[in-house]
Amino acid sequence: MQAWRVHENGEPREVMRLDEVPDPVAGPGQHLLRVRAANINFPDALLCRGQYQVRPPLPFTPGVEICGEIVAVGEGAEGRVGDRVLAQPPLPRGGFAELAVADAATVRPAPGSLDDAEAAALHIGYQTGWFGLHRRAHLKAGETLLVHAAAGGVGSAAVQLGKAAGATVIGVVGGRDKARTARELGCDLVIDRRTEDIVAAVKEATGGRGADVVYDPVGGDAYAKSVKCIAFEGRLLVVGFASGAIPSPGLNHALVKNYAIVGLHWGLYNAHDPAAIDACHRELTELAARGAIKPLVSERVALADAADAVQRVADGTTTGRIVVTPN
Repeated sequence: MQAWRVHENGEPREVMRLDEVPDPVAGPGQHLLRVRAANINFPDALLCRGQYQVRPPLPFTPGVEICGEIVAVGEGAEGRVGDRVLAQPPLPRGGFAELAVADAATVRPAPGSLDDAEAAALHIGYQTGWFGLHRRAHLKAGETLLVHAAAGGVGSAAVQLGKAAGATVIGVVGGRDKARTARELGCDLVIDRRTEDIVAAVKEATGGRGADVVYDPVGGDAYAKSVKCIAFEGRLLVVGFASGAIPSPGLNHALVKNYAIVGLHWGLYNAHDPAAIDACHRELTELAARGAIKPLVSERVALADAADAVQRVADGTTTGRIVVTPN
């Protein structure tokens, strides 16, 4: 089969190579999957650069979430050949390939209301958003949610989940095109950080109160602006550092303004509370079925174009999700 592999760390376009490799085989407790669609996540770029918290041995195949079709069931595994499922192939053999293997216990049914590309983009981004907003920040209906990078893959999921929860959603974006996308996603107010003052705009929109919950996958300047416009008893949710700058919180500031800084490492739930992930998947499936959420897939690219697509995600020039469709 064909699979993209990283042979040395560096920029995705330079270090990803499309290789011919032996077909994988489903071992005990595993499924062999034909990859129908593989979503590109920012961690895929960090993996290529060697900057992710997990560093698989070289060479490895990136691609951390897919929609696939079961083509073989390993010994002791439950599942039916032909089922369409969501999976997270364990590294070093990720999903940017024609075939992938995944542990059967982590495979979940793909929502029938979503096509392959949309389904491939559902699991990690929306699970992160749901756990962040509901389990960590305890977002309530009627509150104001501020979402940074609102037109991106992670941010767009948070926007939709915030609206589904009954919140007023303010989206921060960079540029006119992304502003238009954020409005189409349902943001009640969109702030273009390139031309507008984020702090002033949030305070004006909230009558000076500020945002109750801030969803920050960016870090750096986004974090610095957020703490200046967070409400009394607000919750600042730290999701990631796409800007590359990890802020150093002023804890005296959190004390004086009476807000909480809340971290989210969604992957830990796989080890500490896997039942919660199953429950979240059922909730997301129901939300998708009634049209409350729908992954924003901006591009569907062939397997041969995956390296260029991962580079564009790394460069921050994309909107929504880019999904690789091998077949």
